[in-house]
Amino acid sequence: MTDHYFSADPTAPFEREEFTCRVWHHELTLASGAGVFSRGHLDHATAVLLRELEPPVQGRFLDLGCGYGPIGLAIAVAVPLSSVTGVEVNDRAIMLANENARALGVSGRFVACRPEQVPTDMVFDEIWSNPPIRIGKEALHELLLTWLPRLAPGGRMVMVVGKNLGADSLQRWLVEQGWPTERLASAKGFRVLEVRRG
Repeated sequence: MTDHYFSADPTAPFEREEFTCRVWHHELTLASGAGVFSRGHLDHATAVLLRELEPPVQGRFLDLGCGYGPIGLAIAVAVPLSSVTGVEVNDRAIMLANENARALGVSGRFVACRPEQVPTDMVFDEIWSNPPIRIGKEALHELLLTWLPRLAPGGRMVMVVGKNLGADSLQRWLVEQGWPTERLASAKGFRVLEVRRG
């Protein structure tokens, strides 16, 4: 069977690969590696999300499908009054995200874990995500309907989705499910969507 970045335990030979990116006036050096999404660089979709939006000055954040942590770690570094939980099914990515948090000095405010390790009563002010579209529409819908109810009243989810990967139909579907969704930005073939909790 071929390994995917959303495999729980990728068997690809592992070597760390570091790179540096600049997000919100902060320089981040991140370790990635084989068997995780976007090895050795910040992927285009995440770059669009981080360029188009800035996080609020405080809050409880969920990085949904965090990978090795670029979104959640950027928030933790830029927002001293933040608490960030990264959720991921790829054990190698979880390990890297937590290593990156320690290296960046934010391990007290960022933790990556498997979905089932998040306390069931934990709610979030914001959910940020470059969601794993390629897991398929049904699995993606289930993922979103699992985590959107974890938003605190007045909270929001922001996500980046490729236009050619169904961003517009996903927006319509979310509205049909009772989750008001707006397009905040469109750049380089990607949509940045905002889902609000009433």
